[in-house]
Amino acid sequence: MPLLGAVLALAACGDGSQQPSPTSVTQRADVGADKGAAPAPVVPPTWPLTGVEGEPVERAALGVKVENTAVARPQTGLEQADVVWETIVEFDVSRLIAVFHSQVPAEVGPIRSVRPMDPVILAPTHGLIVFSGGQPGILALVPASGLQAISHDAGADGLYRTRDRAAPHNVYGTPEVFWAQADSSHQASPGEQFTFARTAERSAAVRSGTPAALLDFRLSAASNPRWSWDAGTGTWLRSEGQSPATARSGQRLSAVNVVSVTAPHPNTQFGAQGGAPVPTYELVGSGEGVVATGGKTVAVRWQKDAQDAPLRLFLPDGSPADLAPGNTWVELVPEGSGSLTVS
Repeated sequence: MPLLGAVLALAACGDGSQQPSPTSVTQRADVGADKGAAPAPVVPPTWPLTGVEGEPVERAALGVKVENTAVARPQTGLEQADVVWETIVEFDVSRLIAVFHSQVPAEVGPIRSVRPMDPVILAPTHGLIVFSGGQPGILALVPASGLQAISHDAGADGLYRTRDRAAPHNVYGTPEVFWAQADSSHQASPGEQFTFARTAERSAAVRSGTPAALLDFRLSAASNPRWSWDAGTGTWLRSEGQSPATARSGQRLSAVNVVSVTAPHPNTQFGAQGGAPVPTYELVGSGEGVVATGGKTVAVRWQKDAQDAPLRLFLPDGSPADLAPGNTWVELVPEGSGSLTVS
């Protein structure tokens, strides 16, 4: 008698309440026969600078030096940046490095000159850096960092002056033209710069952080960016002091993640107008920081092992401080003079 028939015949001789159904026996046989490993889960691809699911395009990261004085606002293209780094340069002025990869704005600006901290920040992307010009000594730092320079003063394509703003606040550029100039060594997409959770709910701040409504930065005497949590959009909304910050398109500037990095801010040997020293940031090393995501903040430690190594974020227990998928603004807080107040 076949095996299945024998089992059923024996079951029929006993107490009817104990009879297994033929379906149950068949299921046991199927499970016993299938000893293969479960298929590996399919992990969808993500854009490296945002962690957002999609089909990443193979192109270099594009860093653009954008002015942030009152006469430069509202800027063009910032709302489409994957990452924006805010730095303090000479005279306590804030300037931005907008990094594009997943989106292609039609125009970006106003574009200003390169500073010593820019190659240190962008070197891990091994991409393109766009600026209006710079001092010879600072200009030399760009190729030494592995980046490809695209400079207005050097006559690069895609950079031009507009007539609706006065110089030097009127240099703008076209990202598509910038990407078209990438040489053979700067065609590849960047690696992941920060680590990302698969969802916002799994990000470090949301899982282990403290609720917060306002991030009040004092980067310098002239720079007071503020970020307020907006549950409706799931983002932090940017203000310059008390004034809402918008792009030239009219869109409010916002970020899914706001990262505070406190680092030494020493002067360099380079001088500005009137002999004012040009500062930089010491980012190779480690220090304290804060990650804000999903209306919560969590203390982190940042670490950067070399100029061309990404700046990584860690929780106090040493585990990665994963960000939520989306865009990120990094506020570089000068150690000893800058501050962040969370409320």
